[in-house]
Amino acid sequence: MRLKLLSPGEMNDSQRQIYDESIAGKRGKPPAPMMAWLSSPEMARHATRLGEVLRFDTIFPAKLSEIAILVTARHWTAHYEWYAHKRLALAGGMDPDIINAIRDRRTPEFDDPKGKMIYDVAKSLHEGHGIEKGLYDEAVKVLSERGVVEVIGLCGYYTLVSMTLNTFEFGLPGGEVSELS
Repeated sequence: MRLKLLSPGEMNDSQRQIYDESIAGKRGKPPAPMMAWLSSPEMARHATRLGEVLRFDTIFPAKLSEIAILVTARHWTAHYEWYAHKRLALAGGMDPDIINAIRDRRTPEFDDPKGKMIYDVAKSLHEGHGIEKGLYDEAVKVLSERGVVEVIGLCGYYTLVSMTLNTFEFGLPGGEVSELS
């Protein structure tokens, strides 16, 4: 870990307010990258709020939104992010074969056209730096405009998360070993 994470007692008033707000939110605890973002309190406040919206208030259930998050974690080889969101994906009902395919950089097989579309859009965003017209048109049909915006938000936010976790070398909890190479 490249950064000393502050305990609540070491935080200034602004940092402590953001920390307390995160505990009172839907997560019930501060997200790991927020602890690094506290070096920039206003960034931490806004990023944490955006993360809460993207985790809990999109039009997608967890088993679908976690596709975009896992594609992002895999793209960035974000070990901590993969560890955390693989568990959330499984708890949300995602097929383990889909998770394993993403981990192994293979295209998963989807029964749900929305799941496939989220995967295709996320891959296109990360690998192609955008979405070509045909995929965009199909994505709007399958996911809606709001859905496309929210997939972009998920990929963008979890890119920020992945960069933060990778840069500050957040370790996995209690002897866990990364599945990513």
